[in-house]
Amino acid sequence: MSETLLKTPLHALHLELGARMVPFAGYDMPVQYPLGVLKEHLHTREQAGLFDVSHMGQIILRGSDAARALETLVPVDIIDLPVGMQRYAMFTNEQGGILDDLMVANLGDDTLFLVVNAACKDQDLAHLRQHIGSRCEIQPLFEERALLALQGPAAVKVLERLAPEVAGMTFMQFRPVSLLGHDCFVSRSGYTGEDGYEISVPAAAAEALARRLLTEPEVQPIGLGARDSLRLEAGLCLYGHDMNTATTPIEASLLWAISKVRRADGARAGGFPGADTVFAQQQAGVARKRVGLLPQERTPVREGAEIVDQTGKVVGQVCSGGFGPTLGAPVAMGYVDTEHAALDTPLFAVVRGKQVALKVSKMPFVAQRYYRG
Repeated sequence: MSETLLKTPLHALHLELGARMVPFAGYDMPVQYPLGVLKEHLHTREQAGLFDVSHMGQIILRGSDAARALETLVPVDIIDLPVGMQRYAMFTNEQGGILDDLMVANLGDDTLFLVVNAACKDQDLAHLRQHIGSRCEIQPLFEERALLALQGPAAVKVLERLAPEVAGMTFMQFRPVSLLGHDCFVSRSGYTGEDGYEISVPAAAAEALARRLLTEPEVQPIGLGARDSLRLEAGLCLYGHDMNTATTPIEASLLWAISKVRRADGARAGGFPGADTVFAQQQAGVARKRVGLLPQERTPVREGAEIVDQTGKVVGQVCSGGFGPTLGAPVAMGYVDTEHAALDTPLFAVVRGKQVALKVSKMPFVAQRYYRG
């Protein structure tokens, strides 16, 4: 099986570090190291964790029309995205469903830098080429560059030892940085809810950089298991689980990610696929929406579990769930009928035929600690 899986430039290092490898999005990826998921999770919250996210897709768009062209595919303000900043975005389809979520950074000189999800990167590239390939240059960097995430409260002091200028960056800033003599792109962002950085590095230099970061006393290697529990505690969506082509941004509780200038009453309203559906839902409401769920007992509630009301009627389904090590308790997210979406609504998840009490909760479950200056 592993022979058919793709490998990141850090694959040999993962094996050397004793990682347990699993198939993920077509890659052989580390789910945990000998430290274990629980301790990896808590170490990231307390110190700094190094994640290999090189399976993600990195794409460059170039040309004077690139920002305007990309705006035709996402409900986000790209034209006025300042140089040196990045923004969260979504590709939508004609029904308003989410094809993928992504990060978009403005490098200046009519150049945009995109990071897309691993499982979607080939279809995202085809989508870009089909719809805006005649308007700008599209350059995939799937093989050329790796991506590392250094996350946690100690990430800043670790990375500033290699590049002092990163300490002055704030959340969602993006800049070229030289690390160990290699041309990298660094953003102050990540998907753990913690302060930290994502580092795009030439593939050939990725292992040397990872090894150098792991020599720092605050840093431990962290696998996909803890990455998932960290993002779940932070209330962050995972594409293919908490949103998909049949889910709109309004249903996914992602209205905040639709730029005001692109909304129905904005200066550049609409112009993205499915805009009419999204605007109609924003106006009239939706039949179901994503909510936070706190199980009221120790039993973890997993993806796919049915959610029922107090009469036993099915009113939704869990989309992500597991144990939250920071909380010391299970946490989950799910889609429920809107009439059951109010905070503190009592519900139940059906786990192996038994009902586990839930309460609709606000998110994030653990306060986000992004550095905003």
